[in-house]
Amino acid sequence: MRKFLIAAMLLSLMLVIAACGGGTADTTTDSEPEVVEKEVTVVVTGASGEQEVVTETIVVTATTDPAQAAEDEAAMAEANKVTMNINHGTEPPSLDPSIATDTTSVNIITNTFVGLTRFNQEADVEPWAATDWTVSEDGRTYTFKLRDDLSWVYRNPSTGEIEEVRPLTAADFEYGIKRTLNPETASDYAYVLYAIDGAEAYNTADPAAEDFADVEAAVGVTAVDDTTLDVTFVDPIGYGPAIMGMWITYAQPAETIEEWGEGWTEAGRIVTSGAYTLELWNHNAELDLIKNPMYFEADDVQIERIKGAMITEESTAMSLYESGGLDITGAPSADLDRIRADETLNQELNIAPTTCTYYYGFINNKPPTDNATVRKALSAAIDRTSLIDNVTKGGQLPAHSFAPPGIFGNVADDMSVGGWMVMDNYADQLAQAQAWMEEAGYPGGEGLDLLIMHNTSEGHAAIAQAVQAMWLEAFPAANITIENQEWGVYLETISPDSPVEEKPNVYRLGWCADYPDQNNWVNDVFNSASGNNSAVYSNPDYDALVEAAAIEQDQDKRVEMYKEAETLLVDTDAAIAPIYYYTTVQMRKPYMTNVIVAPAGGNPWYQYTMDWDAKKEATGQ
Repeated sequence: MRKFLIAAMLLSLMLVIAACGGGTADTTTDSEPEVVEKEVTVVVTGASGEQEVVTETIVVTATTDPAQAAEDEAAMAEANKVTMNINHGTEPPSLDPSIATDTTSVNIITNTFVGLTRFNQEADVEPWAATDWTVSEDGRTYTFKLRDDLSWVYRNPSTGEIEEVRPLTAADFEYGIKRTLNPETASDYAYVLYAIDGAEAYNTADPAAEDFADVEAAVGVTAVDDTTLDVTFVDPIGYGPAIMGMWITYAQPAETIEEWGEGWTEAGRIVTSGAYTLELWNHNAELDLIKNPMYFEADDVQIERIKGAMITEESTAMSLYESGGLDITGAPSADLDRIRADETLNQELNIAPTTCTYYYGFINNKPPTDNATVRKALSAAIDRTSLIDNVTKGGQLPAHSFAPPGIFGNVADDMSVGGWMVMDNYADQLAQAQAWMEEAGYPGGEGLDLLIMHNTSEGHAAIAQAVQAMWLEAFPAANITIENQEWGVYLETISPDSPVEEKPNVYRLGWCADYPDQNNWVNDVFNSASGNNSAVYSNPDYDALVEAAAIEQDQDKRVEMYKEAETLLVDTDAAIAPIYYYTTVQMRKPYMTNVIVAPAGGNPWYQYTMDWDAKKEATGQ
């Protein structure tokens, strides 16, 4: 049975019908209908789950019936919407702003909901739903003034029309923030908002307690009126507006959530406020967005429809890109040599640094990775330069710290922190790794049993195989195996709260900036209370350090505190093994005229542009 992951066939069908049925020469019903053949490119999934790109021929019989011609004309107008074809890469685990934790979900949420603030290309905070904000004399309370032309919209599945539901007000932001903090919501990211006065007490309260409503009311978020929101923090912090740009603080539609419960984000139910709304969600196959004409910046949104496939294999996505089925896709590392050697593809390859780090995390409470010396040995045995040169090939930078360049307080240029991970002479680094492993009680890897796990991806598989080979070369007596899981299942497996016996010893993840401050890295991820702390790293000294740095007003002192935190995390305790600082390695068609890689948060597809006529010509529309 075939499962179509993109609607290229349907789009081509509409175009053929419209082209044949829009004429006016003869509308009699007894004329001979015209038969047209059309080749279309689709992605199919076989019974084994393997995906491939195929070309098929469809046969269309054109009609000259006047009523049908009118429908064809409407279909032509619909098909002529400026459309971008992308690959989500996987099924998004959640489109709920309070629940989402991954980049796939956050990219979609960023384009369907609005926040008070957002980041520009220089990683500076700028107004979005808010027009401006002021700060109280004590530095604790931020007062955000909102636009008065915000609205909630709903796409009617029966008519396809986008309807205004009601205005969006400051109360919707208050509701959204408090819903994220509500313990019954079970948001993994709620702890990020503990900087807000009363937030931690509310998030950790017992919903059955008599004073629960009072605890909620004490949270420092108040809609003063329809266009004014006060947010009061526990202590003065300079990055308050940056936190208010995170998706977990976005306005949320209370009525829709209360009506549909967990299913409120499904197509035909969801109510949104951003540049796009949800048009189609065929789970594990396709998720499409359609422009919201009532969005306050709608005149600046050129791309009217985003058709998103869910192709997990990079090689399959690359084949679809080359055949014209995708406008943008990640460049598979296995194809980079071929791409660079191809005169056309090389011009479409775009590589740029980005504020993300790829790392291997160690489950700190599962033997043998509960031993810090074992963790240091494993980290030292990774030849990061060789991995980049021979596997990823995307110009990434070898990493020896968690936060990459471009983040306030990073130590990416300071080799006094974790410099042993990136020695100029790998032989010396390997000797150190072997010495540490022997010190830990596993000489040559004898008795060492490890499981590496990654989410399904050809690229992640290639990295895991390379690291496995390096570890077996360094510790030949070890037993090291690899497993992979589908993204949503994988996130559950490595969740801090999941049973330790179900976890691997080693997992892969990437972290990208939600806002460009070290607090978002060393505190938001590896504080022992963090819902993102899959390593289950726990060091009271580390927790106290990053919590103090979060509220320190002397910025030079903050920098020193973050250096100390990085030293504990990646050097002394080696809770994780940073591998490389990301680059964006992306294929883009020449007709894509503006593509923005967000410095923090989700990618703003609503700011992308394309030469639509050039795309139609290139794809034969």
